[in-house]
Formats: sequence, structure tokens, C-alpha cells
Amino acid sequence: MSNLFDHSGAIGKGYSQPAPLLPAHSIALPENLTRKKVARWPRLSEPEMVRHYTWLSKRNFGIDTGFYPLGSCTMKHNPRINEVIAQLPGIADIHPHQPEHHIQGLLSIFHEMQEMLEICAGMDQVTLQPVAGAQGEFTAVRCIQEYFRSRGETQRTKVLVPDSAHGTNPASAAMAGFEIVEIPSREDGRIDLDAIAAAVDDQTAIMMITNPNTLGLFEPEIAQAAEIVHQAGGQMYYDGANFNAILGITSPGLMGFDAVHYNLHKTFSQPHGGGGPGSGPIGVKEHLAEFLPGPIVKKRPIMAGEEAHAIDDLWYGWYQPANSIGKVQQWHGNAGAVVRSWAFYRRFGNGLRTMSQHAVLNSNYLRHAIFREAKKAGVDDMFCDGAPTTVAKHEFTLSLLPAKEKYGITAMDVAKGLLDKGYMAPTVYFPLVVPECMMIEPTETESKEVLDTFANHFVEVLQVDAETLHAAPISTPVRRVDEVYAARNLCLRHPFEEDEQ
Repeated sequence: MSNLFDHSGAIGKGYSQPAPLLPAHSIALPENLTRKKVARWPRLSEPEMVRHYTWLSKRNFGIDTGFYPLGSCTMKHNPRINEVIAQLPGIADIHPHQPEHHIQGLLSIFHEMQEMLEICAGMDQVTLQPVAGAQGEFTAVRCIQEYFRSRGETQRTKVLVPDSAHGTNPASAAMAGFEIVEIPSREDGRIDLDAIAAAVDDQTAIMMITNPNTLGLFEPEIAQAAEIVHQAGGQMYYDGANFNAILGITSPGLMGFDAVHYNLHKTFSQPHGGGGPGSGPIGVKEHLAEFLPGPIVKKRPIMAGEEAHAIDDLWYGWYQPANSIGKVQQWHGNAGAVVRSWAFYRRFGNGLRTMSQHAVLNSNYLRHAIFREAKKAGVDDMFCDGAPTTVAKHEFTLSLLPAKEKYGITAMDVAKGLLDKGYMAPTVYFPLVVPECMMIEPTETESKEVLDTFANHFVEVLQVDAETLHAAPISTPVRRVDEVYAARNLCLRHPFEEDEQ
């Protein structure tokens, strides 16, 4: 157990403050910025502090400690070579204000990453500035919004979103001031062309969708949906959360999309570490390119005097699109994430298609393994497919509704039971269209042995009695918490005894 905040040591132990640069009497602070009490710095020595963080790390779970089948998040192994490259001095020590001739190497990496993403998605121009998927969504929506304003089509105020969409889709559109129109899915979990046709009109600005959808199902009628929206004058937006299922096989451009965001922290191996930092570049077709946030990296032939700094007789420089919506991130986006993802791309190249194929293969193998082992154990009556399908893509959904109706066991109970088996729980209760939903994504980096073991342990959890599962997890450092209470009553600072008096 840690004693970080016990304050059992002598006052002043474990830290020291440098002497002020100015005489104390000449330092004047406003009353509201002056401490009323001495700061409660931890009173620990260096070894005690190291022990605290080592202890804390042992309580944490991540992809480096075990299988992390979190649906819709692609929690996969990230090659360590990417980190080594991103930390090279010529990359890590660069300052954003350095002139172009100092950073030709980094700019060439940015440019190559832009081109690679353009090719992968079938887009004409990419900006690397957004630093999260949701920010990429918002940025793309804003570009489309300005596109319509430039055409005088200010009446386009509606965004179509399937009922199975990621929650960030309607949130991003609403932040830009759009009205959200939810499109119900068919019984098989796929888009309903008739519902889309009935919803579009001259007020339709965008349809936001991912393919495969959040149920892990490919939308075979996506091109027809794009045609319906385009005929009404709207634009198609591709949520890139599930891009790792189609990379190298098809592209949003071929499906009829006008804009897309990428999750470098999912598909392209930038670690999720601690919730970020991520990177959410966007790509657009030519008619939207002038509205992109800058700067974007462009290349040109070298001019006189640039030879000493140029790369392969080319000069890389910052470019600001003509009618840019403006910056959406300080400096130039998350440069480290871009470099890590570029290293991943450089290493695997054409193998990115194989990556997607393995992600789909692993997903389908695990899905069938769970059903197979459940049937052997006689518990296959406790769950069913979240949506009927012969082949899922990179992820799949299960419904634990039968278990709830027969035994009072919920998807949350099973998820907590998996924590006791040493796994991170899959995503639960999303998408909302699947009752008692559990979404599982094994990713392409897990072995057959890991998947077989997980399938067996999943079935073992189903065999645990309801009362025990209601109390799960039993063996984790933190037991089951009241998540609703925790979300509504945030504790943002350590509760000292004097604060409670």
C-alpha cells in the first residue's frame, strides 16, 4: 500500500524550493493567488516515491499486461521500434517555431504520411492537425459546413446519423450547430436505404457513418446510400474508427465518401496510453480541400541556396489552404503520434492489407470459438449474436439478454467476471441497438492460443452462479464500484481529513 499522502515525514522532506530570483519583499501577488495554507507536498524520499509509483503500476492493466478485447477501440500491440524512432533527438528535440530549413526531415515525414493516408482512404488531401478522432469528426464537419456556406446553401442544417453510430458522431455535428436526424437500422443491423431516402431533403448537409458499422457488419449497400445523399446535395462522412477492417481492401473513396477521419491511435499503432495522446487526421475530396485547417505540408523542387538542407532535391514547406476554417490545434498537431504511425507504415507497407485480413480473421475465429466452447459446456443458451451474420469484420457483438432473462446475469456481470480471469473487459452496452450488448475486438496482434484461452475463460465465467457474478470482480485491487455515483460525484482531489471537518 502506498503512503504518498500520509505526510508522516518531517516538514520539508522529499522536496526543496529554489531561492526566489527577487527579494521576498519585492514579490507582490494578488490576494486571490496567495496560499492561505502551506502546500501539502508529499513527504517522501526518492526511494519511497519510486516504490509508490511501482506499486501503482502493478495495480494497472494495459495491453502490455494482458489481452484487451475492447470493442471499437483497437487496443493492440504497438511495436517498440516506433517509440525508438519518435524519440530520436532529431525528432523529439525539434521546436515548433524552428524554420523550415531546420526541419526538412520531419516535414518530409509529415508529407509522406499525408500521401499515405490519402491513398489508403481514396481522398485527395489530408491534414494531420486534429489530435483525436472526435476532433477529426468536428473538423471535417466544419469543413463541410464552410463548403455549403461558400455555395450559399445555408439551409443545409441537418445531419443524418444511423442509430448504431458512435456517440461522438451526433455530438460532433451538434457542436457545429447541426440538427441530428437519427436513421433507424434494419432488423439485421444494417442501414435502411428506404429510411435514408425518406429522410434526405434540401436541408440535408451530411450523413455520418462508419463501415463496417459498430456491430462489426459491412454495409454492402453503402454506395447506394452515398448516391441517395449526393442526389439530395448532401455530403458523405466516414468515421474512421473501424478503418482497420478495410485497409488495403477497399476505401471510403470507393464507397462514395467525401471526407474521412483516421484514428492513428487505433489503426496505425500510436499507443492509446492513458487515454492519449491520440491523432485524428482528416482526409477530403478535392472540393473540400480549400477549407482544411492548416498548416499542411507541400513539396516543390528546390531553389537556389536550398541545396544544403533539401531532401532528394525537394523542398518541404508549410501551406495554408485558401479558405481554411483555421487552426483546430496548437502548433502542428501531435507530431510524435504521426512519426510513430509513419514508422509503422514504413515497416509494414503493403502488409497493411494483411493486417486488416488478420484482424477480420481473428474476430471471426474468436466469435466461433466462443460459441463452440459454450455449446460444449452447455451454456450456449445464455447469449446470441448481436446481429445475424455469416461473417463479421474486425469486431463482433454478443447479446447477453438470454442470460439476463433466464438467470438474472447481465452483460456487466460477465464483463466484471472476466476481470477476475485477468482480462480487460470488452465494451458493454454499446451499440445501444443490441440489448445487453458486449462488443469484442481481438485485433490482429493476438495469437490463436490467446484467443482459445479467452474463449474458454469466457465460458467459465458464464458457468459462475449469478450471486457471485453480481459481486465480481473479486480478485482485483479495486472491487466493483457504483459507476453512476462515481460519474455524478467526481472526486478531483485527495480528500484530506481537515477538508471533511
